[in-house]
Amino acid sequence: MKPTVLVVEDDPMIRELVSIYMRKEGYEVKAAADGEEAKEAFLAFQPCLVILDLMLPKISGEELCGWFRSQKRNEVSIIMLSAKAKTSDRINGLKMGADDYMIKPFDPDELVAHVEAVLRRSGQFCQKITCAGLSIMPRKGEVELYGKTLPLTKHEFNLLFHFMDNPNMVLSREDLIHQLYPYNDKMVLDRTIDAHIKNLREKIEDEPSSPKRILTVRGMGYKFIHV
Repeated sequence: MKPTVLVVEDDPMIRELVSIYMRKEGYEVKAAADGEEAKEAFLAFQPCLVILDLMLPKISGEELCGWFRSQKRNEVSIIMLSAKAKTSDRINGLKMGADDYMIKPFDPDELVAHVEAVLRRSGQFCQKITCAGLSIMPRKGEVELYGKTLPLTKHEFNLLFHFMDNPNMVLSREDLIHQLYPYNDKMVLDRTIDAHIKNLREKIEDEPSSPKRILTVRGMGYKFIHV
């Protein structure tokens, strides 16, 4: 699964063009038309890379760049895409925290190449699966909910990773037991998994008694809902 890319661009034609090219290359794409939408999308989807227009309504691209960096997301990469073509503009953009700077008009294929180059340098720090504000970073061993780190146990972490790596699929208790206890799965009871699920829901669900993320499928097991 390729990383999530957030496209922040107020021009609908450019926003759609960039999104099409990114999706064609296999990236999961989220788009925002202004600074406020960009903040909401950033927190909800926690992208690995942002393609950022500078001249935006409501909140400028320069201000957004600083805000992205303030969210303790140093692993996020930022490519500025702007009609500001002076050398001083490019230098200022890089000083603000951008990893790359491209000038409009641009070749979409060249933009894709820039995205791939930037992610080659930084992508190993941004391996994550995200769903509705919940993110798991397997290589870092971290889970975040709306930007806040969750203190999960080893079994809770492995359980959540297996769920999020297999979204919208019914996973039996037997399968979950094998994932958590591969060497002594015959000795583990179903209620052990149920207890792990209960504890995990307490940490990731808004209302644990009425879960929206991890659903019970009667007679079959559990299913993680990816929306």
